Amino acid sequence: MKKLAVLLSIPLLLLSCGSNEEEKSVEEIIENEDLTEIRAKKSELSQQQSDLTQKLDQLDQAIDRLDKTRRLDLVEIQQIDDTLFKHYAEVQGDVATDENIVIYSEFSGILQDLRVEEGQQVNKGQVLAKIDDGGLSSELAQLETQATLAKTTFERQERLWEQNIGSEMQYLETKTNYESMQNSVNRLKSQLDKTIVRAPFNGIIDEVLTEQGEVVSPGQSQLFRLVSLKNMYIEAAVPENYLNTVRKGTEVIVEISSLDREFEGEIRRVGNTINPNNRSFSIQVAVPNENGMIKPNQIATIRLNDYTAENAIIIPENALLKNSQGESVVFTLQEKEGEDNIGTAKRKIVETGYSYNNKIEITNGLETGETLIVEGAKNLRDGQEVKIRN
Repeated sequence: MKKLAVLLSIPLLLLSCGSNEEEKSVEEIIENEDLTEIRAKKSELSQQQSDLTQKLDQLDQAIDRLDKTRRLDLVEIQQIDDTLFKHYAEVQGDVATDENIVIYSEFSGILQDLRVEEGQQVNKGQVLAKIDDGGLSSELAQLETQATLAKTTFERQERLWEQNIGSEMQYLETKTNYESMQNSVNRLKSQLDKTIVRAPFNGIIDEVLTEQGEVVSPGQSQLFRLVSLKNMYIEAAVPENYLNTVRKGTEVIVEISSLDREFEGEIRRVGNTINPNNRSFSIQVAVPNENGMIKPNQIATIRLNDYTAENAIIIPENALLKNSQGESVVFTLQEKEGEDNIGTAKRKIVETGYSYNNKIEITNGLETGETLIVEGAKNLRDGQEVKIRN
């Protein structure tokens, strides 16, 4: 043990004695601004560091072998199994509905009968309001009377014409007169129908934008905002580099953070053009909204399933380390026979794939059935004995 202590102190003594001289030498080289000389000095120091690290590892191994009272590093482990791995890309979207409209007046007159209020549920075709028709109903009644007479005259003349009685001109005149009167009646009915404001679909009166007694004009006066919360969807812009992985039917996970709600769905529509301003295309995802809690213009996060791997090896991201060469490194455990909860750490260089939700895919370097050190691997070295934390 005394020899071991002396050996351990030698590198430290050398570093202590030579640090000032080395530091001064480095400063002088930097002041000379000779790039070749600077690089040569860096290479020299890197080699010295590598040699010292190797010697320290040898000394540590000797200490581990000879020191029977040592305390082993504690580690946590998990068995490596293959599993289904899905990677998701996140985009932001807005809740929308095609059934969110402002109803305008189609007739000019006084709004004389307002039949609904804000927040009221209405059905398609339900009367929401009536506008004063300005005497159109009376005009229609007169016109219908004239049309009835024209019809009777035409039918009588038609019977005579079938019996070869009367002239063809009389028959055609009565027919034309009847058709003209009927067209006038239909046209007036169409005009009169515009005085009745009806709901175009089932929904909720979100706003009443006018008051009873106001004069309204066609195409200018806003009467109501009608919203349906049944056929909701989320619309989002997706970067164009996902064109090959995102299509109709692609699985998604939708999160609406304001409601603390998450649900699974799929893309129901993919846009066919690229927006030149942000190089993206649009997608739509249907939203289940049975309880009506989701509202238009809410912000949603869409996670797009852009990669799926079956029988994949997945490990926690915090179990992955990097060495000085930038390679990905993990430690596995080989348990020692005859010693409970004692094993040897084995360093392995691995290749990685996608990472998601603090998990990362290992594409090469690990196999199922191995035991992975997931906690306590940061300061381990290859071949070091460790203790498994219960």
